[in-house]
Amino acid sequence: MARYVRANLPTIMKTGTYYVAHVTVAAMVAYAVTGDLLTSMTLSLLEPTVQAFVFFFHEKAWQRAARRLSSALQGT
Repeated sequence: MARYVRANLPTIMKTGTYYVAHVTVAAMVAYAVTGDLLTSMTLSLLEPTVQAFVFFFHEKAWQRAARRLSSALQGT
């Protein structure tokens, strides 16, 4: 597990900062819409948590695609 974390540290860090930014924006928007702090916090934690996981795997897929493209271009 530690090897996986070290190998993916930049992506994990990027995912973490994205998560914090997303939760902050979501909390502000939810509070502006609902006017209720508890509701806004609940909404702002639920959706970005799911999005953080999606973002991590989305980023990994793009990295894999970039490697394939790079290999294909070098092979021609």
